[in-house]
Amino acid sequence: MGKLVVLKFGEGSFEQGFAVTLQIGEEYERPSTEITGKLPPSPEMPLYYSHWQSSYRHLGNRYRLHADQVQVTNVSMIQDCENTAHILRARFNTWLRAEEFRSLREKWLEKLLPTEEVRVILQTENSQLQLLPWHLWDLLERYPKTEIALCSPTYDRIIKPCNRNHAVNILAIIGNSQGIDTQADQALLQKCSNADISFVVEPQRKELTDHLWGKNWDILFFAGHSSSQGNGESGRIYLNQTDSLTIGELKYALKKAIENGLQLAIFNSCDGLGLARELADLQIPQMIIMREPVPDRVAHEFLKYFLAGFAGGESLYQAVRQARERLQGLEDKFPCATWLPVICQNPAQRSPTWEELRCANPEETPNLSPSSQRRFNVPLFSSLAITTLVCGMRFVGLLQSAELNAFDLMMRSRPDEGIDPHLLIVTIDDTDLATQRQNGESLKGTSLSDKSLNKLLAKLEQYQPRVIGLDIYRDFPAEDQDLTTRLEHTQNLIGVCKGSDTTVNTKSIEPPPEIPESRLGFSDFVQDSDGVLRRHLLFMNQEAASLCSASHALSMQLVFRYLSHLGIKPQFTSTGNLQLGNHVFPTLKARAGGYQGIDASGQILLNYRSSKQIAEQVTLTQFLSNPVNPSAVKDRVVLIGVVGRGDFRDAWSTPYGAFFKEQMPGVLVQANMVSQILSNVLHGRPLLRVWSLWVEVVWIWGWSVVGGTLAWQWRSLSWLTLAVGVTSGVLYLLCFGLLILGAWVPFVPSALSLAATVGLMSIHNSKIKSDQKS
Repeated sequence: MGKLVVLKFGEGSFEQGFAVTLQIGEEYERPSTEITGKLPPSPEMPLYYSHWQSSYRHLGNRYRLHADQVQVTNVSMIQDCENTAHILRARFNTWLRAEEFRSLREKWLEKLLPTEEVRVILQTENSQLQLLPWHLWDLLERYPKTEIALCSPTYDRIIKPCNRNHAVNILAIIGNSQGIDTQADQALLQKCSNADISFVVEPQRKELTDHLWGKNWDILFFAGHSSSQGNGESGRIYLNQTDSLTIGELKYALKKAIENGLQLAIFNSCDGLGLARELADLQIPQMIIMREPVPDRVAHEFLKYFLAGFAGGESLYQAVRQARERLQGLEDKFPCATWLPVICQNPAQRSPTWEELRCANPEETPNLSPSSQRRFNVPLFSSLAITTLVCGMRFVGLLQSAELNAFDLMMRSRPDEGIDPHLLIVTIDDTDLATQRQNGESLKGTSLSDKSLNKLLAKLEQYQPRVIGLDIYRDFPAEDQDLTTRLEHTQNLIGVCKGSDTTVNTKSIEPPPEIPESRLGFSDFVQDSDGVLRRHLLFMNQEAASLCSASHALSMQLVFRYLSHLGIKPQFTSTGNLQLGNHVFPTLKARAGGYQGIDASGQILLNYRSSKQIAEQVTLTQFLSNPVNPSAVKDRVVLIGVVGRGDFRDAWSTPYGAFFKEQMPGVLVQANMVSQILSNVLHGRPLLRVWSLWVEVVWIWGWSVVGGTLAWQWRSLSWLTLAVGVTSGVLYLLCFGLLILGAWVPFVPSALSLAATVGLMSIHNSKIKSDQKS
């Protein structure tokens, strides 16, 4: 039995370094050795790879051409590629010999013998780490029976059926072959022993989908054109000269094929890491891809050597290593050919041999005794059926409205948290508007005249607020030269503009012309389908035609300015989430909590602090006419905005109310947004988060099991009704308590699954009772 080595990369970046965990153990057993270490910062490493990649791709249009067209015509480009490869290799190994990483290296040498067959799995989400040439690590070159594979930190085991086949079933997809020789790929596949191969040549989408659904495949093979997109996050295969598909567009067919026993996908095509990332999300056991564009002859030679080794009895990893190393004979014409083949592995799945593909061992599950089965099968299968039905209803959005209403009810029921001491809100109500008009001040389509704004900013400046947010549109130049100067030079003043949205025909609003882009934030909010604000939009990419260029929300600009005085600067994690100090703000996914299929880019849930008095408030007239307590302004975030219900109304529906009088002024919504970020960073006030999909499914199933247990124990309708009522109350209180602690967990699906299982079991019990009487 061989050895399994796992290198787990934790949080980090090339600028900060990476935490690394090394695990060593026997194949198919828990690791017997584990040690942690660190790789130091190396911000130049991605640049070395980028230089090599650029020189490799500049070799010309030599990727998968016909053999008689392949000519080495530019020796200098070949030499440049080899030089950048040599530099990358040297710098890469120097990095891996860092002192901080030395303990892991020494543990490896201590526990592994050069004669052992070793599978090495590199577990990381960082796409730049995955791109590096790990096969060139000098440590691996000491172990001739070692091969490395890439994997994602998140994976699941798929229980596969035992398909006893007389041969290995291979679905060979021959895609767009323009300019490349895919007939050689077909000829090589046809030479495989004990293989039943179905060729699909330049198929239409439906034809390919039907083939994936139609048979229990062991290997999926693709030859043709492919590419990665979105920085390697997704991939595309070209079926014919007119049609191409992403993995997402084949999701259901591929999932079915994997459930039916698909073990290995081979993409003998260009730039396959994007394909591998998407396929990994479907839990495919193994993949072989090419990390960069692959020349035609290299693709043929690798396939020939790999199939000969794998079908000849070698393990998958050994077959790949031997085939990869044999490509060295082509590197005088095709530099770095040995760099291209890469294995991608699901660590939860075994790596099969060619013979094992014909019949994978069935996953063993413990057998229950017949009496136990009779006792537990009905409530167990009832709960599973109900959970599947409820989760299906939830997935298609049938429960979203009910879940959001339940969320609003719990939000309104939370205890008051008191005012936020970091904020002051200067409000403009209907009386302030009337006062400005009585004083002969021109409002010019806005709620605050130039004269009043200039006086307000001048008075605020005396008391030294940390940052001022002007939540009022001013898409026109100031007529007062003094105000123009003040707007231009007040460095802690943040203005607003509004982005456009062509999907709902929303027009953009220009920012104040005196305020530079660095001091602008957008005022856009994200409303749910019922018009209620439950989400906080942190940042977004503006449309090309938008008059507003701000990429961050007004609330975030205020937060950034406030925290910068405390030495806290905004950063982004390797997964793209905002980080302030030690606090990370994970953005929502399309399916999060009660939401199903939303556009959640750059958004988190909005954890309102209060429905009314979120912070100290003072009206415009009061502030300008009366003495001010300096401590009420100094070092605070000051927000200026409209709360009036008449002209220039700016009010929004929130979980606290959607009717006219219950709606919340926009400046108070902004205050809640600023407060939730500052309170989290400075005081640890929890954000609202959701559980992962599978945790939510288990939670819902758990309450379904509770319902089945209740119906099994209490046959009396009155007692059962009481038990269900009490249990539902407990469920609500648990969900409410978790919401106060910052977790939005499924209440409506859980209550529905509980009640539905009780109903189904009650019908079953009644039928049994009726049968017994008869």
